[in-house]
Amino acid sequence: MNNVKQKSFFGRIDWLTILLWLTLCLIGWFNIHAAVFDPEHPELFNLQTNYGKQSIYIFSAIIIGISILIIDAKFFSSSAPVIYIIVTLLLIAVLVVGRNVGGNQAWIPLGSFRLQPSEFGKLATCLLLAYYLSSQSNKAPTMKTLAIGAGIVLFPVLLVMLQPDTGSALAFFSLIFVFYREGYVNTGFLLFIGMCILLFVLALLVNQWILIGSLLAICGFFAFSLRKRRKYLINISILFVVSTAYILCVDFAYEHILQQHQRNRIDIILGKMDDPKGQGYNLNQSMIAIGSGQLLGKGYLQGTQTKYNFVPEQSTDFIFCTIGEEWGFVGSTILIAVYMTLLVRIVNIAERQRSAFARIYAYGVASILFFHVFINIGMTIGIVPVIGIPLPFISYGGSSLWSFTILLFIMLKFDANRKGVA
Repeated sequence: MNNVKQKSFFGRIDWLTILLWLTLCLIGWFNIHAAVFDPEHPELFNLQTNYGKQSIYIFSAIIIGISILIIDAKFFSSSAPVIYIIVTLLLIAVLVVGRNVGGNQAWIPLGSFRLQPSEFGKLATCLLLAYYLSSQSNKAPTMKTLAIGAGIVLFPVLLVMLQPDTGSALAFFSLIFVFYREGYVNTGFLLFIGMCILLFVLALLVNQWILIGSLLAICGFFAFSLRKRRKYLINISILFVVSTAYILCVDFAYEHILQQHQRNRIDIILGKMDDPKGQGYNLNQSMIAIGSGQLLGKGYLQGTQTKYNFVPEQSTDFIFCTIGEEWGFVGSTILIAVYMTLLVRIVNIAERQRSAFARIYAYGVASILFFHVFINIGMTIGIVPVIGIPLPFISYGGSSLWSFTILLFIMLKFDANRKGVA
């Protein structure tokens, strides 16, 4: 009987998702080997190198994944508040005892290993958000529920910003898609967010008074066209006042809140600044490396930009450069296809869940992974500012690999046990 039950359980595990996960881990391992290749220590398992250490992280991740599949699924749903509190304490602890690397106090030293609590903060937030929203799933969406849910997301964001680690903090905002799926925000709200981003970019590209004048002309045109409808005139007037205030706030925030290096990165992306040897060095070298790979790439361990360390942080935040240079457009496209297949698979898994907790959590996993993949690849090819976040399962680092693995395998556990999960 036990063998039958065990076979039944493992038969329900989504092995395709596990295969995609393992594929990405192996792609990451081999490309870390290429990115920081040391001729004196060429072995993949040499623990004196980053690729040797990554092999340990991958092996540990496999053990973690198996352990999660063995643990009762109800443990994760019932322990969500405790996990959130523990990770929150770690986020506070890193501000006191953390090690400062590159201007961010985001790591807690544990011997030769450095733990990055912000990576696990996304996991804890997904769990608690699913825990809370699922408890409200039988009720109509309310502003109170939305406010509490937003508070669950924003509290760790505040702690991460104190490090300061802008990239990791921004990743939490991807959870807006969870609120959208559960009906707490509508399509109009997402369009509103999109318009705010567009207006933000325009406010940086165009003189604020010219932009405000253009808005006045546009609003004036619509006001004249709808002059017989008083309700629309009031709405247009409010829209103009709010937009004007927003533009002025963007200018103030850009000049007085953002740090100089952050302003420089945005200016480079928007084409307002050309600094290939300074702030734009990483991006410039990144695009050179990816472009030099052309269609099929230069071959494994043959990348000159990679071999001579032209791109900083090439085994972590800029690992996609190695893939682009050595495997070319074809290899890069295959990698993106693997990610897209994984994301589509996760959404399918989310939609077939019988419990609100598992569904909400799975959408949180999809949101976090999509944000990391889009932003990381986007910043290496110059379509988004460089904010320094890892490429899931590919970039070097134990904290990143373990947190994404736990995030994914908890979802797989819920899916395999979806007939009995709370």
